[in-house]
Amino acid sequence: MKSWFFHPHHQQSVTDARIPNSCQFQIRAAVSTDLPGIAQIIAESFHSQQGFWGWAFPLFRLGIYEDLRHRLAAMTPHQVCLVAVDSSINGNNQILGTVEVGIRLSDTWANTQKSFPYLSNLAVHPKYRRYGLASGLLIGCEQVCQDWGFEDLYLHVLENNHQARQLYFKLGYRVHKVESHWNSFFLYPSRQIFLHKRLINRGG
Repeated sequence: MKSWFFHPHHQQSVTDARIPNSCQFQIRAAVSTDLPGIAQIIAESFHSQQGFWGWAFPLFRLGIYEDLRHRLAAMTPHQVCLVAVDSSINGNNQILGTVEVGIRLSDTWANTQKSFPYLSNLAVHPKYRRYGLASGLLIGCEQVCQDWGFEDLYLHVLENNHQARQLYFKLGYRVHKVESHWNSFFLYPSRQIFLHKRLINRGG
């Protein structure tokens, strides 16, 4: 699996992001030693440690860890977890963000009769948000999908997650379908939007 390196000048040219000059970021495929850091970042992004349900945070994080461990051990050809790590001298390869991309079978979401790449679990450490890491991870997923021979990429986003929607639209994703199941309200307080991007061949 190839790696993608980002230092301040390169990253700014890709995402117009302001990244601390002392940091250098690498985006690569996750390995088993990354799992605790990945589980922590995903748990912090999707589950509050405060309030009534704060007590369940360790259980939620453990569940994420075990799911990731099983997927990583399965060695499925078209399933990868990418991580953004601080590769600067004093960074100690700290995990700062993560995303997964895999292949889904045809279903009513994509209205297609073939399998398609699906992106999930995009999460960035709170301290390093708005520095372009999420954009870098998404671009990494696009490169992976093109290496697999696919020309499309899909994902879900909650309708009320305006910051994430803005990021996806900026990178070229467009609305493919809005979920309208009658019972979706009980599972998700906000409707899910199914987004699609047609990938541009960057080969030369």
